[in-house]
Amino acid sequence: MKVLVTGFDPFGGEKVNPAFEAVKRLEDYIAGAQIVKVEIPTVFKKSIEILDRKIEEEKPDIVICVGQAGGRFDMTIERVAINISDASIKDNEGNMPIDEKTFEDGENAYFSSLPIKSIVSNIRSEKIPASISNTAGTYVCNHIMYGLLYLIDKKYKNVRGGFIHVPYLPEQVIDKKSTPSMNVNDIVLALTTAIKTSVETQNDIKISDGKTC
Repeated sequence: MKVLVTGFDPFGGEKVNPAFEAVKRLEDYIAGAQIVKVEIPTVFKKSIEILDRKIEEEKPDIVICVGQAGGRFDMTIERVAINISDASIKDNEGNMPIDEKTFEDGENAYFSSLPIKSIVSNIRSEKIPASISNTAGTYVCNHIMYGLLYLIDKKYKNVRGGFIHVPYLPEQVIDKKSTPSMNVNDIVLALTTAIKTSVETQNDIKISDGKTC
C-alpha cells in the first residue's frame, strides 16, 4: 500500500508552514504502507495540477493533504470541501479569486473518504487534542481538498482521500498574543496516527462528534 501525503509551503508572511514541517518528518513506512511526502505551493489551481500529476505518477491508495489553520488549537480532520474559492489574502503567486468555482463540472461539495471519526478517536488516545471540522475555509486548503476529492470522483475511483488541518508551531505565535500552537513532534505523531488509522480502517466508527451550531 502507498500513501501520498502533501503539505503546503509557507504563506501569508510566515517563515514556516507547520504542515510540511511535520509531513517531511514522517517515517517512510507507517503500518506497512510506503509514505510519499510532497510539498505543494500555496497557489490556487497550480496546487491541484501538481497533486494530479503526483497521483498519476505515484498511484497511491490513499491521499492525505495537510494544511495550516492558524488560530485552531487542535488537529482538525476535515469532513467536507466546497466548490468555491473566496480568498481573503493573495496566494503565493498573487492570485486572489473571489467567489469562483474550483471546477465548473464538480459537485457543490465533496466529503472526505477517510475514516474521520476513527482518526479523531485514535489521535485523542495519544493525548493530543483533535476534532472533526465541518469547514476547511475558502482559501487554498479547501481548494486542494476539493480538488483532491474531485479528482478521486472523476479519475481515481479506487483512491481514498481527505484533508487535515494543523495548528501553528510555537515559534509562529511568539508575537501573536493568545494564539494557540502545537509542537511539531505532537503534530507528527497525530499525522502518523491518522495515516495508520486510514491504512487499517475501512469502516468508520459511529460516535457523536457533531456541532450544535
